[in-house]
Amino acid sequence: MPRPIQALIHTEALTHNLARARAAAPDARVWVAVKANAYGHGIERVFQALRGADGFALLDLDEAQRLRALDWRGPILLLEGCFEPRDLELCSRLGLWHAVHREAQIDWLAAHKTHQPHRVFLKLNSGMNRLGFRPQAFRSAWTRLNALPQVDEISFMTHFSDADGARGVEHQVRRFIEATADLQGERSLSNSAATLRLAGDARVRADWLRVGIMVYGSSPDFPTHDIAHWDLRPTMTLRSQLIATQQLQPGDTVGYGSTFTAEAPMRIGIVACGYADGYPRHAGTGTPVLVEGVRTRTIGRVSMDMLAVDLTPVPAAQPGAEVTLWGQGPRGTVLAIDEVAHAAGTLGYELMCALAARVPVLTV
Repeated sequence: MPRPIQALIHTEALTHNLARARAAAPDARVWVAVKANAYGHGIERVFQALRGADGFALLDLDEAQRLRALDWRGPILLLEGCFEPRDLELCSRLGLWHAVHREAQIDWLAAHKTHQPHRVFLKLNSGMNRLGFRPQAFRSAWTRLNALPQVDEISFMTHFSDADGARGVEHQVRRFIEATADLQGERSLSNSAATLRLAGDARVRADWLRVGIMVYGSSPDFPTHDIAHWDLRPTMTLRSQLIATQQLQPGDTVGYGSTFTAEAPMRIGIVACGYADGYPRHAGTGTPVLVEGVRTRTIGRVSMDMLAVDLTPVPAAQPGAEVTLWGQGPRGTVLAIDEVAHAAGTLGYELMCALAARVPVLTV
């Protein structure tokens, strides 16, 4: 039989989470981010479940072509825009909308020959300091774009740095409003955190939401709020089985580096999952895991192909028992990916995107 590890993609959960975004801001349209191969879920696997989106946002032209091959005729937005002048040819052919965040991209448009004018999203650097024109250069960039026959419609966007935290977004919202005052065009500001926390503010929700991580069943402000608080459902499950058990005596150690030492007699299970499957190697003793739906913990260091779990809460567990590394467990149990990521000192995004190619994936 094949190695007993697999990932499940839950299509009903994807549709549910998209509906949660719409409910948070019913008068706004919704971009769903499908960059990084739909956050590791697979564009082709999530497409039907997310087809109710108003548009898809991504980075790569290859991913845009895959969406068009799925017969998506709606808007597709390149969040980082074009990377070289010839990308504009494919934008024209595929009907892609694209961000403009630096002067060179305007130069490329000015030199581009096209029969179909482009829809662009002019990006303001309102404080994130990754991409975008600073406020003092924003109007000049708009003036240049507005004069180009190659440009049909100009929309406006920015990206929040602290929508999930105490600092908030007010300083960025003010800069955005000042920079775009009196300019005609649609606006897009809100990521997942702003959508869930702040969409009651019309300035924040604007015309287009850009939601990513919430659609994939992860809370954008964990541990302040978990997915149950936001009524989100896990969309990816990573599960495996026990393939062996061991009985430890006091003083026995577990795994490479002997980082765990038994203080009393205890029974442990060995799970067919390791860092080569995408499970975080830096997840130490105490990372939550479900065995037959019962919450327990990992112990010792994660190996390439295996990890160990404490069977104290499930004394009857035998090889073949189902192990949920994250996601939806048996009998309605749930282990949110955020809990596992938090224990490993990272984010749910990383675990989703790190799922290894050797793990079989089923869409359910």
